[in-house]
Amino acid sequence: MQYGISILLSGISLGGQYALIAIGYTMVYGILRLINFAHGDVFMAAGLIMVYLSASLPIGVALPLMILLTVLLGFVIERAAYKPLRSAPRMSVMISAIGVSYLLQNLATYITGGLPQMYPSLPGLSSQITIAGTSTKMVTVITPFLVVALVVVLTQLINHTKIGMAMRAASRDFETAQLMGIKINNIISFTFVIGSFLAAVGSALYFTNYPSIVPLSGSLPGLRAFVAAVFGGIGSIPGAVVGAFLIGLSETVIKSSNWSVFSDAFTFALLIIILVVKPTGLFGEKSTDKV
Repeated sequence: MQYGISILLSGISLGGQYALIAIGYTMVYGILRLINFAHGDVFMAAGLIMVYLSASLPIGVALPLMILLTVLLGFVIERAAYKPLRSAPRMSVMISAIGVSYLLQNLATYITGGLPQMYPSLPGLSSQITIAGTSTKMVTVITPFLVVALVVVLTQLINHTKIGMAMRAASRDFETAQLMGIKINNIISFTFVIGSFLAAVGSALYFTNYPSIVPLSGSLPGLRAFVAAVFGGIGSIPGAVVGAFLIGLSETVIKSSNWSVFSDAFTFALLIIILVVKPTGLFGEKSTDKV
């Protein structure tokens, strides 16, 4: 019983952390129709930024500064690597995203020398708590509630603010939104800012549980979060969240069994099955071509 509770808590926590990354993928895709392959590496960079800031600053100062610098990184990436290619073929933008991903990984390797860096212990998140006789970290309990709160705030922002209306208009019809006077460049930059903010928060939660950071630490979480976004219906925020929780639970259950070596294979096999049955994902809308 305690073992089952432990697996359930870990799966929900991991799913919540994937959800924060997946929302960044799905929001950028919703507006630009671009898979931002560098997003997982922004998540990794947030972890390394926190490692170096915490070495010389109090945690209370380092944490908000890390979030601010990660947001700035996402903004700079969008302006430097994606904005100049706004009218370029979609393949060019995708290649640029892959290039940014490798640039961040190589830069992290240069700075760290390729050696694992230990994430600092965050007061409150790293403390132990007992639930139904099962000992776990406080971050495991906080994560799902924090994710739900952030998703509610984000949903309110998108549905009930002027900038949210502009984001919805841009996601529906990019060209028409421009013609109607919406400042597309500002909307896209704001989308990257939100995605980077969520990646920074997700990194603090994730690396509290998995404190060793290497330059490739963002690759697998980023890939799984991308799978979660596609699984739920890429472009749909609720779909990304539901897909992330399902992926997190499935991964935790399989890793705790004798079939742990197949955990990644199962994730992608499940994705293939879903896409065969429902190509737009669980919550995706069927697109219609304009003539």
